[in-house]
Amino acid sequence: MSGKERFIIPHRGTINKEDRQRLKGHRSAILWFTGLSGSGKSTLAHAVEERLFERGIHTYVLDGDNIRTGLNKDLGFSKEDREENIRRIGEVAKLFVDAGIIVLSAFISPYRKDREFVRNLVEDGEFIEIYVKCPLEVCEARDVKGLYKKAREGLIKNFTGIDDPYEEPLNPEIIVETDKEPLEESVGKIINYLVDRGYINSF
Repeated sequence: MSGKERFIIPHRGTINKEDRQRLKGHRSAILWFTGLSGSGKSTLAHAVEERLFERGIHTYVLDGDNIRTGLNKDLGFSKEDREENIRRIGEVAKLFVDAGIIVLSAFISPYRKDREFVRNLVEDGEFIEIYVKCPLEVCEARDVKGLYKKAREGLIKNFTGIDDPYEEPLNPEIIVETDKEPLEESVGKIINYLVDRGYINSF
């Protein structure tokens, strides 16, 4: 134990996660969207949030680029910075779960051990890994942000899928294939998973 840790004593409030979930009328969880740049993670996360919002579910989306303009604006794209990026996001997502909210996190998160780190921050069943599967060539053809072109030109280093690896999930809770499925089909697959497993009520 380091010197500073000896003086840190977490305060336990009288209202807990279960109380907050009961007030909101649904369970809380992390929906973790992982996949290559251009696979459709953010589009899908926001579409799922819209559907949940319509049902009166308390939600929040954490998106890669948005987080990097604030909380993680001091981080680059080295392996170490990417790990720290996911560590911070995981801790924030954990707070949302404790608040009784379904948090939708859309990040490339290329390394399995980093995704597993976030899974281990919360209780069993509170981390739902959603593999937004899409072939590299399709993502590169989309190149919505022009990042693949810059990576191919050497203007961006350590770019996932080009000169840095993406480690596919081994046992994700949900797989969506955005090069084959219409958006609504992918959204429905995720909503049905949440209903079938009791995270939210059916209508």
